Amino acid sequence: MKPLVLFHISDLHFGREDAEALAWVREAIEAERPDAVLITGDLTMRARHREFRAACAWISELGVPVTVEIGNHDLPYFNLIERFIQPYRRYRAIEKLLERELDFPGFAVVPLKTTTRAQPRWPWVEGWVRPSALRHTLEAIDALPAGTRVLVTAHHPLLERAPDGRRLTINGERTMAALAGRKVAAVLSGHVHDPFDLVRETASGPLRMIGAGTLSHRLRSSPPSYNRIELGPDAIKVTARNREHQPTRQVQVPEVPTGPLPDEAASAEAG
Repeated sequence: MKPLVLFHISDLHFGREDAEALAWVREAIEAERPDAVLITGDLTMRARHREFRAACAWISELGVPVTVEIGNHDLPYFNLIERFIQPYRRYRAIEKLLERELDFPGFAVVPLKTTTRAQPRWPWVEGWVRPSALRHTLEAIDALPAGTRVLVTAHHPLLERAPDGRRLTINGERTMAALAGRKVAAVLSGHVHDPFDLVRETASGPLRMIGAGTLSHRLRSSPPSYNRIELGPDAIKVTARNREHQPTRQVQVPEVPTGPLPDEAASAEAG
């Protein structure tokens, strides 16, 4: 059986997008025709209408199935009334272009929402897996045919604490354990602007975590990049492609970063 090929991209940040990097990815999609493109959040920089329009135009030209998870930058930033009352209204403008969940022979892609309109901490940029969001994801996994291998897509990595003790994704440890208990093949995420491919030990066993870099000018420690993921019957192969043409292991960071830019850990610009 021919392996499935997915392109995993993230953090396009229209408004601060890298036009050359986006053209580079689109050319690869046109040439290789992957089975799907998975975008793990932050389509926009400040959730402006014009930024969503630009994102819609780019997605509509890809010609392959696309899924998109919402990122913290995709919630209204300037209009706090809209953020609290209709936080996903602008994001929903792109839903007609998307596949919400993808099912392939023996594989499925299931989303997990890690964004919230507000948090008991500032700035509101890190992840929070609400019980209802986790329940929705687990129910979707449990509804799949027995033996289905699952990829979960989310914006935030599920690491709950930074090495210095700072809180990252609230309920991350519980979520990782629940997904490991469901034998999820991997969790795909973005947010931190560097690629990684790691295994995290949880109370329910190991969980593989795969992060994509950014296609914007908001670089951290690696150049613009995306992941090519090949799903075979016995293994998942991840290749981090980057514009510097460095080998995958040279651009994947050895641990989950705790922020998208080195100087933004305590800044409202982070995310």
